[in-house]
Amino acid sequence: MEIKLRQENKNDFESVFHLIEKAFEKEEYSDHKEQFLVERLRKSDAFIPELSIVAEIDNHIIGHILFTKLEIKNESQTFPSLALAPVSVLPEFQGKGVGSKLILHGHEIAKSLGYKSVILLGHQDYYPKFGYELCEKYNIKMPFDVPTENCMVIALAEDGLKGVSGEVVYPKAFFE
Repeated sequence: MEIKLRQENKNDFESVFHLIEKAFEKEEYSDHKEQFLVERLRKSDAFIPELSIVAEIDNHIIGHILFTKLEIKNESQTFPSLALAPVSVLPEFQGKGVGSKLILHGHEIAKSLGYKSVILLGHQDYYPKFGYELCEKYNIKMPFDVPTENCMVIALAEDGLKGVSGEVVYPKAFFE
C-alpha cells in the first residue's frame, strides 16, 4: 500500500468534502460538520495552501489534514501558531498509519514554513505519540469549555514554546 502525500488542489475539494463526511460519520465526539469547517477555512485568511494535504493510494484520495493559522495571546504578547483540524481518513483505511503519515508530513511542512507550534483538540490517547503535550503545561488556555486532557500543543522547533502562554484565538471561520 503505497501512500502518496501532496498538497490539496481545487480539483480535490469535492472528494475531500465527501472523505471528511465519511471519516466523521460514526464519531461520537463530532458535530458531523467538519467538512463545512474545511470549506470555510479554505476561504479565510487563516488558510495556508501548503498545509492542506491529501493522502492518495492509486490516485484515490483516502485522507486529508488541514493546519490553519491561529494565535496565542496574553496581556502583553501575541504568538503565531497553527490549529490542526481536522485530520480525516476514510473508515476502511483508519488504523493503517495514514493519519500518522499526514500528521508527521504536516509537521515537517509547517516547520519549513517557519511555524513553531501546533494546537489541537483531540483524543488524549492518540496525539501524545507524536509529541503533543497538554496545553495547561504551558499555561495555554482554550477560549471555550473543553476537557483539559483533549487540549494539546506541540513545539515544532527547539524552544518553540519558550515563553509562550495565553489564550488561543481561533480564526472566526471556526465559529461560523
